[in-house]
Amino acid sequence: MLLTKIVFMMTIAMPQLPYSPNALEPVISEQTINYHYGKHLQAYVNTLGTLVQGTEFEGKSVDEIVMTAPDGPIFNNAGQTLNHALYFGQFKSPVKDNVPTGKLADEINATFGSFDEFKKQFSQAGATLFGSGWVWLAQDKDGKLIITKEANAGNPLRHGQNPLMGIDVWEHAYYLKFQNRRPDYIKEFWNVVNWDFVAERFAKKLASCGCAAK
Repeated sequence: MLLTKIVFMMTIAMPQLPYSPNALEPVISEQTINYHYGKHLQAYVNTLGTLVQGTEFEGKSVDEIVMTAPDGPIFNNAGQTLNHALYFGQFKSPVKDNVPTGKLADEINATFGSFDEFKKQFSQAGATLFGSGWVWLAQDKDGKLIITKEANAGNPLRHGQNPLMGIDVWEHAYYLKFQNRRPDYIKEFWNVVNWDFVAERFAKKLASCGCAAK
């Protein structure tokens, strides 16, 4: 995959939240943000920065590392750094009847039949992913929408796909509020998705690959 086609280029640094730590209440608690973002993500960023020193990956973007690093500690921490940056960047304060609009909505309807059917398939993927990992709405190399399930630190970028929206189903993402009730967390997740953020990533990928939504 050519680096010129990457939509999201991230340096090894702690991303800034685009909202206050309590902005996602009551869906994602401030306590969860403080631990998940403030401690888990910070640890991934710090560990990655240490691991790449003196290696061929020093000075490379997190995206490049995710695409090219062999399985192991460097990839794991790069994957989790990128995954969490996208995860925390995609949220906004809770909104009722929160749905995408415009070309992204049209493409979701064309690909999955309806937004409700997409939600059903995505939620089912999250509820049935065994153990820890992520579920993503992504674009393949031709810009077509797909749902992917990734174990542990996996990210669609590693397979030449463009991640648009992801849900973290590691227990640390939801256990403080939802305990073992992963389906309840997934149900509430939809209320805080910032569809403008997702739509912007969708449009940039279409422009970069020279493809067009149906």
